[in-house]
Amino acid sequence: MAIKSVKTKTPKNEAQKQKDFFVLADALRQQNSYKEAISHYLNAILINRNDENSYYGLGLCYKAIENYAKAIKYFEKATELKTDFYEAYYELGLCHLAEGIPCGAIKSFVQAIQLNPEQPEAILQLGIAHEMCDEADMALMIYQKLIENSPKYIRAYEKKAELLMKLNDYKEASLLYNKILKLNPEFYRAYLGIGTCFDKLGKRIEAQRYYRKFLIKKPNSHKAPIVKARLEKLKSIKKDFKLNIV
Repeated sequence: MAIKSVKTKTPKNEAQKQKDFFVLADALRQQNSYKEAISHYLNAILINRNDENSYYGLGLCYKAIENYAKAIKYFEKATELKTDFYEAYYELGLCHLAEGIPCGAIKSFVQAIQLNPEQPEAILQLGIAHEMCDEADMALMIYQKLIENSPKYIRAYEKKAELLMKLNDYKEASLLYNKILKLNPEFYRAYLGIGTCFDKLGKRIEAQRYYRKFLIKKPNSHKAPIVKARLEKLKSIKKDFKLNIV
C-alpha cells in the first residue's frame, strides 16, 4: 500500500508576516474599517518598529476618526523614520490645522513644500495656516504666488477671494471669482461669491442676477434657502424704493 506524502506548509518569515499585516491593514482602511485597520497596522509594527508606512497608515486611520492627537503622533514617527516623506508631512500639517495648532501646521507644510515644491495643495494649506495665525498679508502673498505658478488651480483663486471678502475688499474678490468662471463656468460657488460681493457693494440688480445663476447651478445646495430669502429681500427693497419715489 502506497503511503501518500503529506505536504507541510513552510512557516512564513517575519518579513512576510509584517507585509501581510500591512497589506490587510491598507485594504481595511480603504474600506473605511479604521478600527480593524489600526489593529493590523499595530501588528505590522510589532514585527518591524521601523516601518514608516505602517505609522503613516495609523496616522491616516486616526485622522479619519478625528483623533488628531494620535494621528499627529504617528505621522511624526513616520517622518522621523523617513525624512523625505512628503505625504506624511502634508497630513501632519492638516492634523495640526484640525487641532487648531497653526504654528505646527506651518512648519509641516514648509517641510512638505521643500520636498515637493510642485504640489499646490501644501502651498494652499500653508496660506490657510497663516490665515489662522491672523497673518492675512502673508496668506494673500502665498495665494497670489500660487496663482502665478499654477494659473489653473482654482482653489487658490477661491481662497484669496474668500480672504479678500473677510477684509471687505469686495471689488477685488469679485474679479477673482470672475477669473474662476473663465476657468470653469460650472464652478457654482463663484456665482454665489460674485452675488455676495455685489450685494455688499450695494449693487442689488447685479447681486440678484448672480444669486439666480447660483440657484440654477446648485438648486439643492444647503445655502439655497438663504440665497432665496436674500433674493426676496432684495426684491422688496427695490419695490419699497419705487414706492418712495412715487
